[in-house]
Amino acid sequence: MRVLALLLALLAFVPMARAETRLEGNLTQGGLVIGRTDPGSTVGLDDRRVRVGPDGVFVLGFHRDAPATAELTVTAPGGRVERRSLAIAPRAFAIQRIDGLPPKMVTPPPEVLERIRRENAEIAALREVDRPEPMFRTGFVWPAIGRISGVYGSQRILNGEPKQPHYGVDIAAPVGTPIRAPADGVVVLAADDLYYTGGTVILDHGHGLSSAFLHLSAVTVKVGDRLRQSDVLGKLGATGRATGPHLDWRMNWFESRIDPQLLVPPMPGG
Repeated sequence: MRVLALLLALLAFVPMARAETRLEGNLTQGGLVIGRTDPGSTVGLDDRRVRVGPDGVFVLGFHRDAPATAELTVTAPGGRVERRSLAIAPRAFAIQRIDGLPPKMVTPPPEVLERIRRENAEIAALREVDRPEPMFRTGFVWPAIGRISGVYGSQRILNGEPKQPHYGVDIAAPVGTPIRAPADGVVVLAADDLYYTGGTVILDHGHGLSSAFLHLSAVTVKVGDRLRQSDVLGKLGATGRATGPHLDWRMNWFESRIDPQLLVPPMPGG
């Protein structure tokens, strides 16, 4: 009895292990996951160190072509290490064929290649920013309401030539339809005329998560503006290399392309 009493007394001074890390979201190609762990922990996904907020919240994103597994490592402040192999569900993506396009919309002319490289480099640099504010915690709503005319991950074949997969969701609606922030964020790009995407806004939601809004007929915000969910940021259009009026809404977790449709309810009206 004296030994048992001593053991119980010692255990009273040993901190109890916290519950394991919790993950909510879509463990699938193009999916986004919100995690929560002990405050002060360090988190890694494969070879990337992941930002952890003061309350233990963090974000994970998975590209369209993410492999079947990813390794999550969480090290608690006291040194306890939790390792988890995440199974990433595969998806089947649609094939879209568009014929009869002007050749310059399929293969850009040589004189604009330098412009394209410069614009792509600027956007890539913005997507590497790891802003600490967890503005994504407002959740997400549709930035516009309309017919879904293009989906994430679809492979487009233009004039018979396979192109990169489509990394956004297309929403067809009349020119001038207001485009609203799907979640809180900071404007990091507000451009009137990029070669491929025309009027373009990029909104940083924090922790490497960002939204891009393409083909706008008008950009009504400027770099540095802080937007609340549903604030207007521009108007729908057909600028850049667009075949008709629509919004192309894209999302990234750093360089990983995320499917926006996985973060919002079904489009109103079907």
